[in-house]
Amino acid sequence: MAEFPILYSFRRCPYAMRARLALMVSGTVCELREVKLSAKPDDLIAISPKATVPVLQLPGGELVDESIDIMRWALARNDPENWLERDDAALIAANDGPFKHHLDRYKYPGRYDDCDAGQHRESGLKYLQVLEERLKTQPQLCGRERGLADMAIMPFIRQFAATDWEWFADQRLPGLQAWLDGHLESPLFKSVMDKRQPWAPGDAPVYFPAG
Repeated sequence: MAEFPILYSFRRCPYAMRARLALMVSGTVCELREVKLSAKPDDLIAISPKATVPVLQLPGGELVDESIDIMRWALARNDPENWLERDDAALIAANDGPFKHHLDRYKYPGRYDDCDAGQHRESGLKYLQVLEERLKTQPQLCGRERGLADMAIMPFIRQFAATDWEWFADQRLPGLQAWLDGHLESPLFKSVMDKRQPWAPGDAPVYFPAG
């Protein structure tokens, strides 16, 4: 039986980012297996037929294969910053559903038939404006301190902004822009973004957090 959970991850995937953020802040040590999406390892496919990251395989063999569930699992074990107190299930659902739909079609219009990237950008902007309204009166989405809602949503806002940083900077979203910059420059975010070589069977274990 494995001593630590095994986390199959991909550095740039926003779902995997938010899982790593919760695992890091909770102090949950995992064996990290970086996945190359164009060559997914057989071990991942064998335990999770959909083979989408992140997947957390617990020492007893159980799987947690939804990123928000990995976050909640880790924080239920240890929540030193009380992230679970600053949750907003509806706001996260809007991010994971409608906003992600528009994000994908804005960032990758060539993957979809008859896709107008500009139209999807404008639709995504409406969600950004909802976040901006919250951040007019408080530094984080659910109060003064970062919490689960911030960390579950931030990686997707990062991906949306990074599609065209100049356009994003030109929008009247001062609260959201400051919020995003603060998280991107935080030691926590930087600590989960180290580059790793893709894992292969037989490799020496790589642990996350390191050390």
